[in-house]
Parts: sequence; C-alpha cells; structure tokens
Amino acid sequence: MTSKSRWLAFAVSTPLVALVAIGGLLGARSPAAVPEQAFTHLRVFEDVVSLIMSSYVESADPDQVMEGAMRGLIDSLDPMSAYLTTEEVIAARANAAPPEGDVGLIVSRQFYLRIIGVRDGSPAARAGLRTNDFIRGIDNKPTREVSAFTGARLLRGEPGSKVQLTILRGNAAEPHVVNLVREVPTGPAVTTTRLPSGVALVRVSSFREGAATALSTTFDGLQKAGVSGVVIDLRGTADGPIDEGIAAARLFVKTGTLAIRGERGKPVETTSAVSGDGRITLPVVVLVSNGTAGASELFAAALNGNKRADLVGEPTAGLAAAQRLVTLAEGRGLWMTYARYLAVDGEPIHERGLSPDVAVGSPSVPFDEAPPATDEMLAKAVEHLTGKTPGEPASIP
Repeated sequence: MTSKSRWLAFAVSTPLVALVAIGGLLGARSPAAVPEQAFTHLRVFEDVVSLIMSSYVESADPDQVMEGAMRGLIDSLDPMSAYLTTEEVIAARANAAPPEGDVGLIVSRQFYLRIIGVRDGSPAARAGLRTNDFIRGIDNKPTREVSAFTGARLLRGEPGSKVQLTILRGNAAEPHVVNLVREVPTGPAVTTTRLPSGVALVRVSSFREGAATALSTTFDGLQKAGVSGVVIDLRGTADGPIDEGIAAARLFVKTGTLAIRGERGKPVETTSAVSGDGRITLPVVVLVSNGTAGASELFAAALNGNKRADLVGEPTAGLAAAQRLVTLAEGRGLWMTYARYLAVDGEPIHERGLSPDVAVGSPSVPFDEAPPATDEMLAKAVEHLTGKTPGEPASIP
C-alpha cells in the first residue's frame, strides 16, 4: 500500500472509528447502532478526501487536512469537547498535575478561546480581562484551532513564568496584547462586605474544595450579626468541582431536588436534600453573569429551582457537564462530554444556561477606560432583596 493510499484509508476510517466510539460511549452497542445517515456522510467524506488528494491545485499536507477534519467534527458537539492529537492524549493519560502557576482564567471555545471566568485578584483580573473577552493568541500561537482542553493547559506554567495573550473585546478594531506573570492562586474563596442597606454581600470567587465549608462559616457569622438578607455574588465564578456547588446548595435548601445528572442510555441520577439540610434561613438573592459556570451554575439552579433565591443579572454560561477521554486509532483521542446536568425542572443547563428572574446587563468597558463607579447589577439585587421575599415572581425591568 502506498503512503497516499494508506493515508486515504486512514482518513476515511478514522471518522467511522470516532462515530462508533461516540455511539458506544453514549449507549450504542455496535457499529450498526450508528445512524444510516452517518454512513452517507462518510461516503461524501471519502469523495472529498479523494478530490483533495487528486485534484486540489497543489499537493495538500495529509496530516494538516486530517487534523482539520477531526477538529471540525468534534467542534460541532459542544464548547468543551475536543479532538486531541497524539501528544495531547499522552499528556491527558499521564494524569499529571498541571504546573501550579496560572493566570486565573477559565476558558471555553467559540471560534477562539473565550474567557468565561476570571478569578478575583489573579494576574488576569489585575490586567482587566473580563468574561466574554476572546483569546486570539497565546505567546503568538493562534488559538483558532486550540481546544478549551489544550488552552487551559497552555495558560498554566511554573510560578513566575510569563505568558502573552492577544485579546479581542467587543467591537474593538485592534486586539489588545496583555503580558501576564503566572502565580500560585491565593486568597479566600468566600469574602463578605456589609452594605449600608443592612444587607451583606457575600462574594464566592471559587467553588474549589472547602468553599462550601467557608460559606457555612460566613453565614453563621452573618446570622449572629443580625443582617436582614444577603446577596451572593457568583459573577465570573467558573471553577471548582460540581460536587462542591451541590454541597453549598445543601446549606440553603431544606427539601427538594438539588441536582439532576443525565447520561445517554442511563436513568437520570437525582441528588436530593436530606434531613439536616437547609439550616441557613436568611433571605438571599444570587447575582449571576455570563461567567457563572459549572459548580456555581448548579448552586444557583438548586436555590432558584427550589424557590429559595431569585437570580439577578445575565444568563449563565451553560457549562454544566462532565468530560472524559476516549482513545482512537493512531494514538489520537476525544475529550468528550458524556454527562450533563439538568435544572430542577428537568431542563438542561449545559449549552443553555439559567435565565435570571431580573435581567441586568454588564457594562461594555473598553481596555483604556475604568469600569463604572456604580455597580448596577448589585444595586438591582439589593433593591430586589429588600423589596421582595425571595421566590416571589419578579418583574423584568
């Protein structure tokens, strides 16, 4: 077999391997379980490959064509699924802890790498990076074909090392170059500010391990201090394990469903409140944004779905799912979503997000301007908290 024909056979067979792997992972039991329409597309794919190899104006690089085809196939799934090269699979299977240094960003994929969360006090936050900024380049490497999985790894490094990001924001004509120094994350996951209105602002910057305990301790102090209510700020909070968000929700929800997890071909798994849950009874409102993702979305969904708190702000990110590695031929792989979380009413959170009860948009702030002095989202949340009992219908301004 010639090298060209061998590549052609691989090019045509690899999508079939991917489809069968997806089918098996999501509940199919044999290649016959793959829809007939998929094989029709594969025949078209074979025709395209043959034309590229025989008739394109110049000799095509087989590896480059194949990598692009595979990325396009997986990009059609969701922002967190990814096609992995052999090198990326080796790194993923090694299961080695990434370097301790980071810049404080959580990213997904949307044409480029899209910034979802920015950790409070991080190098990225100090540089003014925001949710919905796009990373067009990392150290002059374009991110057009970089997955969220790989992008997260590229942002990590040894503490003290530098990384240069090329940022696109809004309708700005020119990108903005930001130089950051990686550092070990520091600072508390939960902080408190007393507001003049008699309520408190509790900022949860991360749902990392221990955040639920910190939230419990914080609310114990607030209840003893006699505050009338609390605004819980989850804007841009996008990191931490899902289980930590559910554990935090237990503090507020006395009875009802806390989370629903669904996998294709399996019964849904429901997590419910148990005896002893819901010991925090202070009125609360939850601030959310386009950067509220993952564990913080599950926390917000549990409180909102059980009428424990209204949501104020923007629709959330819609990134509430679990991924795992599926290995393919030639050492390649899929980093693929295999489970997703649902809201209390059974509606998917992943790729849809949560809609706020009171909609308030974030201001658009150019890089060379300071943010507004007044936090309109917070002001609206305080107004809503002091004027209504959480859980009552809220009017949209």
